[in-house]
This record gives sequence, C-alpha cells and structure tokens, in this order.
Amino acid sequence: MSVVELKDKIYWVGVIDWNIRNFHGQTYKTKRGTTYNSYLILDEKVALIDTVYTPFSEEMIQKITKIVPPEKIDYIVMNHVEVDHSGSLPEILKLCPKAKVFGTLKCKEGLYKNYYFNMDFQVVKTLDKLNLGRKTLTFIEAPMLHWPDSMFSYLVEDEILFPNDAFGQHYATSQRFDDEVDQAVLMEEASKYYANILWPFSGLVLKKIQEIQNMKINISMIAPSHGIIWRKEPQKILNAYTSWAKNETKQKIVVVYETMWGATEIMAKKIVEGIIDCGIEVKLFDITKSDVTDIVKEMLDAKGYVIGSSTHDNDILPTITGFLEFLKGLKPKNRIGFAFGSYGWSGGATKNIENILKETGIELVQQGLSIKFFPDETEQKLCYDSGVNFAKSFV
Repeated sequence: MSVVELKDKIYWVGVIDWNIRNFHGQTYKTKRGTTYNSYLILDEKVALIDTVYTPFSEEMIQKITKIVPPEKIDYIVMNHVEVDHSGSLPEILKLCPKAKVFGTLKCKEGLYKNYYFNMDFQVVKTLDKLNLGRKTLTFIEAPMLHWPDSMFSYLVEDEILFPNDAFGQHYATSQRFDDEVDQAVLMEEASKYYANILWPFSGLVLKKIQEIQNMKINISMIAPSHGIIWRKEPQKILNAYTSWAKNETKQKIVVVYETMWGATEIMAKKIVEGIIDCGIEVKLFDITKSDVTDIVKEMLDAKGYVIGSSTHDNDILPTITGFLEFLKGLKPKNRIGFAFGSYGWSGGATKNIENILKETGIELVQQGLSIKFFPDETEQKLCYDSGVNFAKSFV
C-alpha cells in the first residue's frame, strides 16, 4: 500500500500485517491482522513518529523514500520501546545517522537494552516541545499505557494526537480512516483491544484523559500506532475509553466453562436457559473451543460472570485455571459472579473458582452449585433456577 496523507505534509508511512494471528505471544488472537503505523511530518525539519515491526523495515523505508530521502530525517520520535514500534529504528538510523531520537527516560533505557548501540537521544517530559518550523510537537508522558516508557505526541497546529498504543485496534484493512470502514467492526476491534491490553490500567486511562482535557487542547484527529486513524469522530473513541475505564457495564452475563465428560456443559446450558428466560443478554463459551481474546472482549461491558469447571484432582481443570488467572490480571471492577461445576469421586472445583473470583474482586451473589456426575432432571432444574436467580440479581 502506498503512503497516505493525513493532513498537509503529514503522512502515514506504516505497513499492514495482513497475516498475523497472534500478538503478545499467544495471548491476543488477531483474526483481522494488524497495522504498524508510522508517521512522517515534513516541515523545515523532518520528523518521523515511531517506526514499524522489524520484518517490515524495508517496506516502511520505501514509503518514506517516496516522500523524502530518508537521510533528510532530522528527528525520530519514539513513543514506545516495544519492537512492534521500535523494531525498524536501527535500520532507519543507518540511513539518517545524524537524526536525534526523542522519548522518555524509560524509552531511552529500553532502546539501548534492545539494540545495544549509541544514538543521539534526548529525554523529554510532559509539555516539552519540539519545534519543526511551522509545526510544533508537544510530548505527554503516559506511563503504563501500557508500558512504563509510553508517551503521546501532539502536533499542535494540526491538532493531531499520536497516542501510541492507546485508541488503537488490531485491524488490517486497505482503508486508513474511521469514516471509511464498517463502524461495527471498528468498535468491536477497538473494544477487544482495550479489554485485552489496557483494561488493567483503567484508572490511569481515566487520569490521562482528564489530564488531556485539562490541557484544553483541540483534537481533530487521533492517529494510533495500530489500526484505523480517527479523523471523523475522534470523540467517539475518547467517549468509549472513558466508559470502559470507568468499568461501566450493562445487563449482560458471560458464562465460561470447561467440561471433562460433558456434565458441566449440561449445567452451563441449563443455567443459560434460566438467564435467557429472564430477558438478560448472555454469552456462553466453552473455554477449550473459544478464543480468549473474544471472551475477554465480551466481559468488558458485562455485569455478571458465571464460571464453571469439572473437578479434577480436587481442583479446577487446567485451561480455565489459566483463563481465571488472566482475568485476575485484568482487574475488572463492579462485577458480580457465580460458580458451578460437576465432580465424580471428589469435589473442589466450584469452591476454588469462588476463591479466585473473590481474589479478583468479583462479588459472589449466590452460593456455588456443585453436582455429582451427570445432573438428573431435578438437578438440571436446580441449574436452571440458579440461572434465574443470578439474572434476578440484576433487577
């Protein structure tokens, strides 16, 4: 794909990774691929904001070359040290060895540790400015959104916020702007991105949005490091982040289970029937057959979590154990929960699920349900009633 002009003499020189299906190891499933967004600003001085993932260095350099000889780059702004953003820095610096690199102190430390070479690096802090001639970049530190080194850059005259990993999506498309793509898909990928990457830092997200509002800067465009650029409705994603960061929820329940021989699955489906008959939205997932990335996205706006597992060796089955540990790290707040499961010669899973839910900060609003072997007709009615009772706790 060729370069794209955002505004006068401001260009997208990033790349599209159509085929990536896993991000952050195996944690994040990127079914729609992703982009690595890099931006070039032409003025009296030439500035490059972020680079791209290492395997795509040459493609980024080719795009830059269409606009300006790479050796003309004066400044490189590194908003984040992770290799999907900084991986091409060594290659681009070979072409413009006199360019000065700008970033936070933590970014400087990370870049040196990643690449082991000296560079002309200037540490910047919030409200530090970089004059390009007619245009000015202002820097805003954003630690833990989502790494300690993270920062935002703001192009004052053009009112463009370059927020790095905030407000992005893993979404590969030939279009570059929000008004060019399906809004349902865009917001699905944006919410999935927030849920799986930024949810644990919600308190900091709120503070950063408030800080930017207090700075009284106008934002006519948000150009993140992954996915689509927000030019038509930048306020739309700001509002969404505010809601997600506040842990606002709706009347919705997510049921997640792992079953050994099918008994826990029968329980799960009966619980869901009870919830449905109460008119509450519900999503059901077998953890061994579902994408954790999608499950977490559904949990982002759900008020209730129902978790089930068969008992194995007096404990929870391993796949859902890992999922619960991941959920704990996401730090959901203002949620209610309920545990269930089947067992054979010994129980234990349901109680252990309850313990983890409590540790996660989820309020248990009813006693867990454990059934020995396969539930008979009476026990299936107990499962149905448990779903009804849980749904009624929303009223």
